[in-house]
Amino acid sequence: MVVAKSEVRRDTTAYFRAARAWPSLVTALGLGYFAWVVFWPQSIPYQSLGPLGPFTKYLVDHHYTLLRNGYWLAWLIHVGESLYAMALCKYKGITDGRVRLLWFLQTFLFGIASLSILIAYRPKRQKCT
Repeated sequence: MVVAKSEVRRDTTAYFRAARAWPSLVTALGLGYFAWVVFWPQSIPYQSLGPLGPFTKYLVDHHYTLLRNGYWLAWLIHVGESLYAMALCKYKGITDGRVRLLWFLQTFLFGIASLSILIAYRPKRQKCT
């Protein structure tokens, strides 16, 4: 892997990378569809959704409580991931408050698509002289 000079000199206390577009889009669309199914199931055009339509209709008709609880569980998991991101920031030496807020918000909205970037980050350790 080739690293640019600007990357080598970058301040490790302010490390932030935006989540990749594709996984973020999948997460956002999935949570959006989940919210639509839970809060406005009567407005869904089931017949226009291909194989997803009858499956969603079945879940709404027969397992609505499971859907509703699953929706809130998904958001609870995102909160947990966001709190874990804060712990990782501290562990990895990311102390800039604005950057930590960005990690928290991005992980809250996009989950593992964001958290995986922070987990993979390996900060350069300062040499003690």
